[in-house]
Amino acid sequence: MDFDTARQFVLRQTLGPSDDRPDTFIACLRQGNPPIPGQVTSLLLALKVLFGGLKQEPSLDRPLVQALFILTYESRRLFKAGQQRGVTWPPMLDDDLIRIAKGAESIVFGEWQA
Repeated sequence: MDFDTARQFVLRQTLGPSDDRPDTFIACLRQGNPPIPGQVTSLLLALKVLFGGLKQEPSLDRPLVQALFILTYESRRLFKAGQQRGVTWPPMLDDDLIRIAKGAESIVFGEWQA
């Protein structure tokens, strides 16, 4: 995955109306559905590619920062809301959300958070 593909993937999975894209990562969580198989792996790969391309950049663009915020804050909020409603999430989703948050944090701080 190259940098532009990674950026577009992260933006598509987070930004925009869910009605237009019911199978994006955030749309699935909003609906109380687990991510599509492979979606988390692709997000983690995209975050790693973005980190590599951005670690020396002095600033980040607003759409990407919004997408990273949604990946960290909104996904966790939706996960917890689903738990409270009785949604049975996949067993590893909680850990996956932690890994996604660490990837987003790495991009913001310019240092990989393993």
